[in-house]
Amino acid sequence: MTESADIAPARAPAATSDERIRVTTGAVPTRGFDHAKLTAGVRLLFEGLGIDAEAPGTRDTPQRVARMFDEIFAGLLIEPADVLDVVFEEGHDELVLIRDIPFSSMCEHHLIPFVGHAHVGYLPNTAGQVTGLSKLARLVDLVAKRPNLQERITTTIADTLEKALSPRGVLVVIEAEHYCMTMRGIRKPGAVTVTSAVRGLMRDDPRTRAEAMALAFGARRPIA
Repeated sequence: MTESADIAPARAPAATSDERIRVTTGAVPTRGFDHAKLTAGVRLLFEGLGIDAEAPGTRDTPQRVARMFDEIFAGLLIEPADVLDVVFEEGHDELVLIRDIPFSSMCEHHLIPFVGHAHVGYLPNTAGQVTGLSKLARLVDLVAKRPNLQERITTTIADTLEKALSPRGVLVVIEAEHYCMTMRGIRKPGAVTVTSAVRGLMRDDPRTRAEAMALAFGARRPIA
């Protein structure tokens, strides 16, 4: 065997922190995380658990976790309204709703994931302006990517839509399973938490709200 055959191929350079965040969120961050502190923190966690941080399987884990945080906590680095920067003059005055937008987030109480689906709808403003459908999905994803509460995600999405688009009404419903209730504590796998936030006509007009809820929950499919 030749000498060159014994040499493993070089790995492609790892993406930078900013690149990981930009790819994850579609926006450019204004700051970054302190990877040195994150790495040191994971090592301390291993020490507290009595795990050898220099073992083959864990030696690179602190750096992996720091890089992972660029993705799962990217929402801390981007303003939610920044993803709603495009509107179209469509003269549309009827409901726009996307349902079953998948998301995952981290419970800020236990740092354990919760996962589910969001249903997001709005009545365009009086000028009939709409935003891109992908922007609604990206908004859900961005708001979820931080240590969180489900209730906060729900209200933040609704408030961001109201501020950015000036819609006549907003409806946000989120259904999620919390692993802090599945893996520990009460241990009730399959239990689903539902939260909602309504603004404008969605709150004040029962018929408009009923129509939106019917569209959001019609012909349902399972969460997982």
